[in-house]
Amino acid sequence: MNKFEDMKAFIRIVDAGSITKAASQLNIAKSALSKRLTTLELSLGISLLNRTTRSQVLTDSGRAYYLQCLRIIDDVTEMESILQNKQCALSGSIKITVPLSFGLSHLAPAITEFNKLHHQIKFDIDFNDRKTAIINEGYDMAVRIGKLHDSSLIAKKITTVKTVLVASQQYLDKHGTPKSPYELLTNHVKLHYSNAPGALYFEHRNNRDKKDSEKISINIPVALITNNGDYLCQAAVAGMGLISTPDFICHQYIKNRQLIPVLTDCFIPTVLGVYAIYPQTRHLNKRIRMLIDFLVNFFDKNSDWDV
Repeated sequence: MNKFEDMKAFIRIVDAGSITKAASQLNIAKSALSKRLTTLELSLGISLLNRTTRSQVLTDSGRAYYLQCLRIIDDVTEMESILQNKQCALSGSIKITVPLSFGLSHLAPAITEFNKLHHQIKFDIDFNDRKTAIINEGYDMAVRIGKLHDSSLIAKKITTVKTVLVASQQYLDKHGTPKSPYELLTNHVKLHYSNAPGALYFEHRNNRDKKDSEKISINIPVALITNNGDYLCQAAVAGMGLISTPDFICHQYIKNRQLIPVLTDCFIPTVLGVYAIYPQTRHLNKRIRMLIDFLVNFFDKNSDWDV
């Protein structure tokens, strides 16, 4: 049997959810397709599916093989188009995972604009702050904010954000507007994003000479912990505490005077890169390349969250 056709048949079985449905879609006998799958498993020396009379479930090896088959089929199809000089519109699917707050507020409009240009592309988007295993979970690309540690992935910066220390006027009226970082240790509380470091950093000047300064860390008592930046902003607006939060989340609250920047002369913001992350594959899909390039250009013109 042709291994390429075997891969396409296996993909159809997985996508259809059963050999019966896949055989009907391919217009071949169920017994022939089942035998083809068995032959494929024997040739690979692994079990791809755990099959019962009622269900089929990918094995770990089967999932890995399925994802690689998808990439190979996609690469071959694109290569054939290039060799045949087809000037056709981009089509196919893009599966990506993006941070919840940044994804909803800023990536969603960008993806909408991209899809207007390439309306034949189907998006599968996971809005989630967890660190996904891109390859194992079958994602083409992830967007991540902050420091990157996985050397098996390639990253391209699409924009930059930074943190801002803010509080509501209601909170400041009750607790006082701090004039120095050390005042934060008494009568002040913060609202903490659970995925961020605990300490805040400030520039402390020892005298009036601006050159004579040092970096200090302050751990403010915590009143609330959550894994969602939007909720933190809402809690801060309600007067529950100070927050150090990325500017892309709080910029509208600041512009509307619902949140007030605090200690702007000495607070040291954390500058964070926003990256498009993708696996180190031999051939990067043209759809992903064009999406990444589009995002870089989009945020170069539309990063309106600076405060």
